[in-house]
Amino acid sequence: MTKPMADERRAQLEQYLQNVSSDPVVTNSDVFISFFRKLQLDTFKIQTQQVFLDVYLADERHLRVDIQTSDTAERVLKVVSYKIELPRELMGYFSLFLIQDHNDGELSVLKKLAEFELPYVSLQSVKESPCKIAVRKWYMDPSLDKMLMDCRTSVNLLYIQAQQEMEKNWITPTAEQMQKLQMQQKAPNKIKFLELIQEVRHYGYMQLDSCPCDYPEVGCTAALHVGNNEISCCITLPSNQIKEVNFKINRVRCWQVTFLGSLSGQGLDQVLELRLEYNNSDTWRWIVFNTKQAFLLSSCLKKMIMEQLTTTQSNQEMQIELPEPGKAKKQSIHANQIFHSGFTPRKKLWSSPKEDDCVFEKIREEDL
Repeated sequence: MTKPMADERRAQLEQYLQNVSSDPVVTNSDVFISFFRKLQLDTFKIQTQQVFLDVYLADERHLRVDIQTSDTAERVLKVVSYKIELPRELMGYFSLFLIQDHNDGELSVLKKLAEFELPYVSLQSVKESPCKIAVRKWYMDPSLDKMLMDCRTSVNLLYIQAQQEMEKNWITPTAEQMQKLQMQQKAPNKIKFLELIQEVRHYGYMQLDSCPCDYPEVGCTAALHVGNNEISCCITLPSNQIKEVNFKINRVRCWQVTFLGSLSGQGLDQVLELRLEYNNSDTWRWIVFNTKQAFLLSSCLKKMIMEQLTTTQSNQEMQIELPEPGKAKKQSIHANQIFHSGFTPRKKLWSSPKEDDCVFEKIREEDL
């Protein structure tokens, strides 16, 4: 077999594994979980044994849980939820994340752990960097906070995460909003605080590190906030001018994550990019973000689509909406308009998507 043939075969295998891992029927099967458990353990030469794992909350407190190195993220989240008395029916609103601490006191949310990932192994794979496993809420629609207001534990989790995001300046309240929020902090009235913070810009969004992008021109840098059916970008142009842009999720046709290489072979040194095809003024164009958080960004996009599809389906079940005469129907997301290519190897960048290759008839949260 020649080297080009071997590269092609490897690329096809990568694509096959990505497609397989997008099917929840497969990912929830014992065979799949056992296969990927063994693959993760073998890759980092870790034996199955009992260990203690520290899982952090947003206020820097942590829980030390007694687990096996082979326990999945789903299993670890169940253990943590039991310890903090989070009801099982509310577990789906939270997830485990890999967090990186920086010397200046800032932090980065690197990725959301898939349910079949092994948190202990994920942590060992980046042991050269100051990383930790943390519990954070996992939904992109801030209004879903209301689903958690009847549980003391979930209210506490939302409250300490909102406080953290204020301290890190991930959200930007006005002076008047800040005054009202501080009054509720002193009270303290957590539910009222969470109701008020709904009005603050970028509350409930996932913040990503600033990264290079090619919109509106090559050489730009973008600070990203993802949530509420949009990617909110503060773009610094090559001329150092600032441009605010919001990319709406219902104008995204497809996206793809590309692995471009690794600087040192370590997980955090991977060079990744996410490119999405966006309808800007009735013209489709590719927009590229070069970020190590490309998989997190991809997960956020899929989560927003899933939530919007769920909302649309619920509304359709409740009523049949008739458009008003002379009024255009509001653009929304439909399952058959979403394309997702998943992971793309370095040598196979697309110039344009082929519909037969990248249309998923059903989009699910379990997609990687």
